[in-house]
Amino acid sequence: MIETVSTLEIRKKLGDLLNRVALRHDQFIVERKGKPLAAMVPVEKLEQMERFARIHLKQALQRKVAKISPEKAQRLADEAKHRTRKRK
Repeated sequence: MIETVSTLEIRKKLGDLLNRVALRHDQFIVERKGKPLAAMVPVEKLEQMERFARIHLKQALQRKVAKISPEKAQRLADEAKHRTRKRK
């Protein structure tokens, strides 16, 4: 079960909460004024989620590749490149 902690609790108990995440694989949702802001999860869990996201994206792209023309693929790649450059 994922526990909820406030930002105030995080400030007071950061070391203890980090130990719980690292050693017991506990997970926490960090809230401020009752609204979720972030999550504390073990690094292994984060890496697992990232692997799953990459695999899922790769599968989705492979399904779509057969359905789009080379021109459209190039246009999408150009758009992604421009969006990435704007963020930097």
